[in-house]
Amino acid sequence: MMTHTGERGIDVKEASERNRYVDLLRALAIVLVVIGHWLITALEREPDGSLAAPELMVAVPWTQWLTLVFQIMPVFFLAGGYAAAGSWSRCRAEGGTAAGWIRGRALRLLLPTGAYLVPALGGLLIAAAFGTDPALLGMVGWALAMQFWFLPVYLTISALTPWLYALHRRWGLGSVMVLAAAGIGVDMVVLGAGEGWAGRVGWLNYLLVWAVAYQLGFAWRDGGRTVRPWFGAVLAAGGAAGYAALVGFGPFPVSLVLVSGEEVSNTDPPSVAMLAWLLAQCGLCLLLAPFAERALRPVRRRRLVEPLGRVSMTLYLWHMVPVLVAGAAFYLTDLAPEPGVGSGAWWAWRPGWILLLAAIGGPWRPAVLVAGLAATVWALVHWAAQGLAPNGSPDWPTVLAFTAGAVLVGAAATRWAAAEATGAAVRQEG
Repeated sequence: MMTHTGERGIDVKEASERNRYVDLLRALAIVLVVIGHWLITALEREPDGSLAAPELMVAVPWTQWLTLVFQIMPVFFLAGGYAAAGSWSRCRAEGGTAAGWIRGRALRLLLPTGAYLVPALGGLLIAAAFGTDPALLGMVGWALAMQFWFLPVYLTISALTPWLYALHRRWGLGSVMVLAAAGIGVDMVVLGAGEGWAGRVGWLNYLLVWAVAYQLGFAWRDGGRTVRPWFGAVLAAGGAAGYAALVGFGPFPVSLVLVSGEEVSNTDPPSVAMLAWLLAQCGLCLLLAPFAERALRPVRRRRLVEPLGRVSMTLYLWHMVPVLVAGAAFYLTDLAPEPGVGSGAWWAWRPGWILLLAAIGGPWRPAVLVAGLAATVWALVHWAAQGLAPNGSPDWPTVLAFTAGAVLVGAAATRWAAAEATGAAVRQEG
């Protein structure tokens, strides 16, 4: 049966067969992670005028329970496995190679990441060259890179797809059980040995635990027991019960993200408690799948998912930039309210804070483009009127204004490239 492609080179038959629920899960996972990061971000002005970021989940321990909602990356890996199974199967059917498929998948992540790194690193280098406080640059650099933990894990698991899928074809859901058992075994070694070489073995769980959700995505796409309501219900209930028992009676903390001062972490590396909650989340997604797929059948509703999917990875990469912009614009200038972290007034300010970040993050590209052009135009006018060295030496503030403006223009352009590359990736995945 012949198919045809649209003006963007997308197979029309393939597009019509896309599972919009899977697209929605991937996009919602990213959006929830971003909102979670924005929610817990606390900024304070120090007496010396510097900006500090106290850790909310240390200052207000009950907020660690919020991670049960906002640590949603298991859903992204589940949906990623579903999409990869379809993409790899089509590649094999068309005579493609594993190397070619892996290269294409890697580039779809690395291109928007590179487009993000160009202005991020450029801005840090320029700030350092003009003598910015190294401690401040360290905090800014950490904020700009905190989301990168996900990329090497997802890249590696994606690169292993041909072999993981072969394992799935051979053993079915048994392959999920093997990976889960291996992850539990690694965590037991880590808990029993503590520091040293055995502690470093725990890094394997960054692959083993997250690959459980990815492998479940394979099984979900192939149907069978995973599409039956009882399977999702059992997985969700069993995972939630396991997590509750491990936290209530075991050594594991409530938080599903890293919290300073914890002797045992659920994410550094992923623990058996993280694995249990992962199964609970995946089970809930499978249980809701028939209802969500029916709800997304109308074309109008499906079209609502597409723009969210196109910008989700770009949003994930760039989402701490609005925090830095807002911190400089409203905290360093004393324009933002600064109630005590965790107080009633602080929580009342949270919705406004998130809306502010969303407003900065939404129209950020055109706003930055305008700001960059304004800075460069001002510098050029200044030079045209007074020359490059009016007092016998370069006018460094004007140089800084021109350089910063050029970086902002470049950031706007590279963010556009990131959005386009991410949109292409979303459209081409299964």
